[in-house]
Amino acid sequence: MSFTQFARGIPPQVLLRWSVAVAAATIALKSLAWWLTGSVGLLSDAMESVVNLAGAAFALLMVRVAEQPPDEDHPYGHHKAEYFAAGFEGLLIIVAAVGIIWAAVLRLREPQPLEQVGLGLVLSVLSSALNGGLAWLMLQSSRQHRSLALEGDARHLFTDVWTSAGVIVGIGLVAFTHWLWLDPVVGILVALNILREGGQLVWRSSQGLMDLALEPEVMDEIHQTLAQFEHHTIRFDHVTTRRSGQRRFVDLHMHMPANWTLGRAAAVRTSVEQALMSAVPGLRATIQLLPSNVEAHFDDPKDLI
Repeated sequence: MSFTQFARGIPPQVLLRWSVAVAAATIALKSLAWWLTGSVGLLSDAMESVVNLAGAAFALLMVRVAEQPPDEDHPYGHHKAEYFAAGFEGLLIIVAAVGIIWAAVLRLREPQPLEQVGLGLVLSVLSSALNGGLAWLMLQSSRQHRSLALEGDARHLFTDVWTSAGVIVGIGLVAFTHWLWLDPVVGILVALNILREGGQLVWRSSQGLMDLALEPEVMDEIHQTLAQFEHHTIRFDHVTTRRSGQRRFVDLHMHMPANWTLGRAAAVRTSVEQALMSAVPGLRATIQLLPSNVEAHFDDPKDLI
């Protein structure tokens, strides 16, 4: 088994627990680095780690909710709970970015010299290594389990790594040039990058809640599977798809001769459903049987009332 296969086999809940622990550790390391140096850039980095902790904890809660089986009030399951986790983390990121910009502007007005830069940078690099390793594991697992909450947390951690890299470069330049204004400027640039990441997470979660269609490559797989069953007596139309967390859904009409028995038609439909669910993991197919000479008109104005 390769290391990538091992990473993809780790359950989302386990990785999110690790994320909570790593976030707590990086908060301690980055806060100590900020306390030693007095750098606004390192302060911004520490504040983002606080967001990581809150986001990971909420994502863990939402993943647990998403894994609950369907019930009477939620017959289609609870899979969309993961979108709330991504949206919540995005909002936290935006709030943190605003706080970082405020602190940086105050420091820009009154620059202060940095202290114990070397030790502060060592602590920042160590925390970045922890975040980077965990982010890679989470991203591999999110692809296997199709978990938006896990992917959102992973991409946020990757952003944190790049943020830390920018802060380290900025502090190094301050130490080399003695231009104190560089530190708050780096903090503002970091905040703008964080703000962009938060906006993207909020946007993606909103799109998921609005029943986004399946990815183009998945749609191609569905159409290729249906093509295997198409015949001059069988055709498919009105193929509609949507995503709901880890689940994927497809609804379609299958037309066949009106003189077929119900048993024969149902047997063909079962074969199509099984082929679709085998081709696309996590897919739930709903197929409506119709005679060949019957059409469904969804765009009729009276159906929109």
